[in-house]
Amino acid sequence: MNIDELTKDGSLEDKLHKQKKLIKDENSRTIFNEVFDKATITAIHELSRKKFFEEIEFIISTGKEGNVFRCNSKNNYYAIKIFKVDTSDFKHMTQYIKGDERFKEVRKEKLEIIKLWTKKEFRNLEDFTKAKIRVPLPIAWNRNCLVMEFIGKNGEAAPRAKEKPFNNPKEKYTLLCEYIAKMLNTKLIHADLSEYNILNNDEELVIIDVGQAVTTMHPNAKEFFQRDVMNMSKYFAKQGVDTSYDKMYQKIKQLTEKLK
Repeated sequence: MNIDELTKDGSLEDKLHKQKKLIKDENSRTIFNEVFDKATITAIHELSRKKFFEEIEFIISTGKEGNVFRCNSKNNYYAIKIFKVDTSDFKHMTQYIKGDERFKEVRKEKLEIIKLWTKKEFRNLEDFTKAKIRVPLPIAWNRNCLVMEFIGKNGEAAPRAKEKPFNNPKEKYTLLCEYIAKMLNTKLIHADLSEYNILNNDEELVIIDVGQAVTTMHPNAKEFFQRDVMNMSKYFAKQGVDTSYDKMYQKIKQLTEKLK
């Protein structure tokens, strides 16, 4: 549905006002109104019209590039990530898009970069899922809106590993090394792994925020990979795991060889 179709019966403002009522939580609605433009509302409406969800309920998390809301459909919860068009760091985004052979043509317009970033995160979620790496299942995307699996229990969003460390960090460390090896086997690198981008879903490790993930052919792939290993080895060492950058690197290398 485009802008012209929205204005066939009733003003555009009236139509947009009705779509904003999808959001029940007042605080989330305020954030939504302050950040998102009319075209974003239209994109949300199109996703809702296609039955991916019925209403947006409240905000789960906020970030530099976008906010994540909980939404629902027939007693099922989903998450919708809405990327900011006006305030995102486009230079930051571009360094992860340029050099990725999957996305060769990168236009300079803000909206086009955001749309490509949304598509990229959806694609990365698909590729990680196929590689049996636990990430939120991708459902749909439109413009700057990404609908995916809601990660949590009884409607409550799962905390980040930073907020709630795992009870058995050694076990999760080994699992994460296996996931990173699978990424390499799929020729992908997360490029922003940290305790902030891992959820503790009732002791299930779930990797999130994969929009910046690049292929191993990216010119900065080595640097990104080393940073991931450094971040995670430091984190798990603090959790009592006998590891270091070199030990984690070797473990991932061994696991990668087994997957060949």
